[in-house]
Amino acid sequence: MSEGEQFDFSGASGQTLVGRIHRPAVEPLAWAVFAHCFSCSKESRAARYVSTSLAEQGIATLRFDFTGLGESQGTFDDAFGRDVEDIVAAADALRVHHRAPSLLVGHSRGGTAALAAAKRVPEAVGVATIGAPFHPSGLAGALDTAAIGSLKKAILVFHSPQDEVVSIDDAREIFVAARHPKSFVSLDGANHLLGRRSDARYVASVLASWASRYLPERPQAEPAEDSPEGEVIVEGKTTSLLQKIRARDLTFAADEPLDKGGTNAAPNPYDLLLASLGACTSMTLKMYAGRKEWPLDAVRVTLRHDRVHAKDCEDCDKDTGMIDVIEKKLELEGELSEEQRERLLQISARCPVHRTLLNEIKIRSELV
Repeated sequence: MSEGEQFDFSGASGQTLVGRIHRPAVEPLAWAVFAHCFSCSKESRAARYVSTSLAEQGIATLRFDFTGLGESQGTFDDAFGRDVEDIVAAADALRVHHRAPSLLVGHSRGGTAALAAAKRVPEAVGVATIGAPFHPSGLAGALDTAAIGSLKKAILVFHSPQDEVVSIDDAREIFVAARHPKSFVSLDGANHLLGRRSDARYVASVLASWASRYLPERPQAEPAEDSPEGEVIVEGKTTSLLQKIRARDLTFAADEPLDKGGTNAAPNPYDLLLASLGACTSMTLKMYAGRKEWPLDAVRVTLRHDRVHAKDCEDCDKDTGMIDVIEKKLELEGELSEEQRERLLQISARCPVHRTLLNEIKIRSELV
């Protein structure tokens, strides 16, 4: 799971609040703020799972610690208004450094606070609550029917009938108080903390689909007319290692893991190299078996890259220095004879990418 990139900002009282931003592999369709549950932190399972899943759905998401909790500065207290101010501060920080959030998402009391903060985030088109109380612990400053009804934003209420902390009646009160457009989704079988990743991914999937009605459609990039077959364009900003890759009219990404300075949002360059070889191998075997009408049902290619000393490589030509070694293991499914399996192993070395990697390669670089 991606841990996200750190994002610190100033809270309403001047303390530093610590957050994490989860980005999609491509340009975000929208931005969201996730507010965690009462006395939890940004590291709660719900916060991490939902934020990661929303990023997979194309929505960049900031999860952060409320004042005095987790890594954030200040002293935690029960003042509901403090939570609201922190959410507004998070939205303000995103507006300055990235883009104002189109969605506010809150878990438990964080959901109630998100509803209260929504009127102060004009760019937010929707608010989603997860297991949120209508009257959080009876605290002063909580929402009332009029406050929810006055919001001119789409509202989505998630709640589990089996919630052992916040009654389903609270969800009913929020839903009844809200004006259309509003929606309710039952999280049947989920607990209050949304501890199972499957529940969090379900929330994110439904949330992203629901929000798509209120967010601008992603523009479809037109492939350049003069882009020849085989040309790949890679773009990256100096603010992170995340790279946007375009091949023909397809867009995907590359990144590095956290310990290498990346955000772990996409495969690293060597992952992509191995994937290229594995995909080419599998395609080649399927085409060959198809022409031969052999009963090959499926192919699984497992690849590993390593660098070893030349002296430790028995079948290498070099005697000194380091050697790149790629191990490629094939699993072939189907009623194949041993002779057919051996032949397919031989053919696997004839895929174009395999042959390219073994040929002499020249890379010509120039500034344009």
